[in-house]
Amino acid sequence: MLVSIKDIGKLIIFVVGGLVAIIVGSFMIRGTMHMWDNEKDEKKRYQNKD
Repeated sequence: MLVSIKDIGKLIIFVVGGLVAIIVGSFMIRGTMHMWDNEKDEKKRYQNKD
C-alpha cells in the first residue's frame, strides 16, 4: 500500500479546500439572512413611527 506524496497532498488540499468553501458559504448565507432580517426590522420600525 504505497501512496505517493503528491496523491496525499492532493487529497489534503481537496479536503481543506472543501472545508473552506463550506465555511465561506455558510458565512455568506448568514450574511444574506441578516440583511433580509434587517430590511424587515427597518420596515417594522417605520410602520411603528407612523
